Order: sequence, then C-alpha cells, then structure tokens
Amino acid sequence: MSKLEKAIYELNNMERASGQVSPLHALDARAKLLVTLLFLIFVLSLSLNDLSELILFLTYPILSCALAGISYGAIFQRSLLVLPFIVFIGIFNPILDKQVVFYIGRVGVTSGLISFFSILLRGLVSVQVVFILISTTGFYNLCRGMRRLGIPSLLATQLLFVYRYIFVLLQEALSMERARAARSFRRKSYPLRLWGTFIGQLLIRTIERSERIHRAMLSRGFTGGIEGSYHTAWRTRETLCLIILVCVFVALKAYHPATFFNQFMNS
Repeated sequence: MSKLEKAIYELNNMERASGQVSPLHALDARAKLLVTLLFLIFVLSLSLNDLSELILFLTYPILSCALAGISYGAIFQRSLLVLPFIVFIGIFNPILDKQVVFYIGRVGVTSGLISFFSILLRGLVSVQVVFILISTTGFYNLCRGMRRLGIPSLLATQLLFVYRYIFVLLQEALSMERARAARSFRRKSYPLRLWGTFIGQLLIRTIERSERIHRAMLSRGFTGGIEGSYHTAWRTRETLCLIILVCVFVALKAYHPATFFNQFMNS
C-alpha cells in the first residue's frame, strides 16, 4: 500500500469509526465539540513548566478512546504526523533557556528542556482529542453541530468543503501516481522542473473535478448551506457530561502534583 492509499484509508477509517455504537458516539455533537474546546483551553492555558499537571490531562484522550471503543494506539500514531511541526516550534527552547531546575543523577534538567517536552505533549494531545472528536462524530455531523451552536453557515460549510477537498486531492494524486508508475519504467527520481509540472497538473485536475462536483450539487438543489435532519438532541446526559467534565478539568488544573509530592516527602 502506497502512502497516498494509506492516507485515504486512514481518512475513510475515521469516518467509518464515527458510525460505531458507544456511549461517546451517542452524545450530541455539540456537547462533544464544547468539551473538546474546553479541554484545549485548559491544556493550552497551562504554564510551559507545568509538565506534571499536563501529564494528568493525558488521561482524557486515553479514557475517551476506551469509552468509545477506539484504539488509542491508532489515534497516537495519527497524531505523530504533526510531530515535525511541533518539534520545530520548541526546538530552540533547550538552547536558549539553560537554567537547571533539577538533577537526575549528574545530569541537569534545564527549564528549556522541560518547556520543550511540554510543547510536544500539549501539541500531540491537542491533535489526539481532535481526532477522537472526528472519529466519534463524523465531520459532516460535526459541521452540522457547529451550525446548531450558532456558528455562521458559511464557515461551517467551508470547513466541510475543505475536508471533502482533501479526499479529492488525494484521489487525484493517487491517480497521477499510478499513471506515473505505469509509464516510468521503475524510475524513482525526477528533476525539480518535472515536480513543478506534477504539482501544477494536480492543482488543475482537482479544481476541474471540484467544479464538476459543485455543478452536480447545484443540480440536486444545493443552496449553500448544510442540509439534512439532525438525528440527535441535547438531553440531560449532555448537560451532566459537560458539567462533570468541566469540574474535572478545573480540578486537574488546580491540582499540583509536584507540590503534593514535596509536602508528602517533607512530612
């Protein structure tokens, strides 16, 4: 399986996962979206040096996967795709901040190193909760939930189209890759000028196919908004879930494991 085929398979697998039956899948999309946004706010509001408190928040995606019947290993593997970008954000912290905070044996752990790992963890866990949200809701239902929360229809529709355009882009790229492999006689490397041609052709092919899809949508009554009935409703359990998780997030943010550990050791 090529990388493009694997990418399409992973996207389709996330959409198929949203059709499973579990307590997390049964929740209203608006409740799951609000919980995810609150979780991201709490995680990103932590100080870069609060690594111990950040580790406590790592239990949320793990427990969510267990509740939804989704493999956390698969979610973690998908989140590694953004690891190079996260590393690029914090790579200079250990170089610029060399203040030693504590020692492990004779090795000093600097504040810059702690903040670097903090950036890595919060970046990965943020991507993981977004993947869990999509895997338990589906992007179409998620956009409809955004619309019912009061988000402008134009924004929700554009997000849905961008998501669908990813499939069009990958499928056209896969078609070009197969055509190239069939005509290249096992050639692996190409000059830079040919890659510019490939990218230009890919852009033209995806735009043309997107225009055909748009004309087909207009012929079927598309008016610019997300249509369709909304199958779930806000019930008492959504309210209880939101209240309980907000209390848990507040408790995790207020709890200081390092302080508690020091008090325990001193006592």
